[in-house]
Amino acid sequence: MASPRTLTGKTLTAGILGWPVGHSRSPRLHGYWLERHGIDGAYIPLPVRPERFAGAIRALADLGFRGANVTIPHKETALAACDLLEEGARRIGAVNTLVFHEDGRIEGWNTDGWGFLESIREGVPEWRAEAGPAVVLGAGGGARAVAHALLLAGCPRLTLVNRSPARAEALAAELSAHGYRVEVAAAPPLEGAALLVNTTSQGMQGQPPLTLDLAPLPASAVVADIVYVPLETPLLAAARARGLAAVDGLGMLLHQGRRGFQAWFGTMPAVDAELRAFVASDIPRTAA
Repeated sequence: MASPRTLTGKTLTAGILGWPVGHSRSPRLHGYWLERHGIDGAYIPLPVRPERFAGAIRALADLGFRGANVTIPHKETALAACDLLEEGARRIGAVNTLVFHEDGRIEGWNTDGWGFLESIREGVPEWRAEAGPAVVLGAGGGARAVAHALLLAGCPRLTLVNRSPARAEALAAELSAHGYRVEVAAAPPLEGAALLVNTTSQGMQGQPPLTLDLAPLPASAVVADIVYVPLETPLLAAARARGLAAVDGLGMLLHQGRRGFQAWFGTMPAVDAELRAFVASDIPRTAA
């Protein structure tokens, strides 16, 4: 019989802060990597009420944690609680990864956009950001991360489409201030688009489906959805039915965790078919 896994006095610890946090697949993801690499480490789900967040992360740093991921509703609050900010987190206005330094300082990163780009490159290796215009549905935190990443990677033009035009206009103005070409539209301008990304909750299990006529998209277009519950959203099913390349949200989840894992546990992990199958086994394939 294999020896039971136990924590030692040298165990490296990290976790994920959220309220609630029980839905997160990150403990499953990081636990897999710790086991695969034989690391004496632990990754712990940490349910923390919003009003206790700032005190909680300082306490974790004092207790010797190496860092933590941050999920809803703490990503924007985490920004103000950091002593140091990576430029990506500063521009996006949200933090999803915390690194606790030995001198007591807390550094904040946002790896969501990086994870998104890595997932697209994994799913469609020939894809290039500069290949043509992108259309992003939504204007929330996910849209901010995706838009920043796409523009920084060379996307020539990006259009935001959101139910609240004012929110999209504000994000477009912010992005345009950095010299990028960003527009807002009432309906997705799909003709000639190289990439369509859904960053809204539509299509998520328990939410209304995202119904969109994809006929105007070129045959070479890529359709991506950052929703990963279920893995096959109605948008992705429609894209595949038309023969378009489709990328689900699981890849973004898997890749965004890699940089934090390296910072906390000293190893850059890989995303492969075995890992994807392990994490996906806990996620519905299609909406109930």
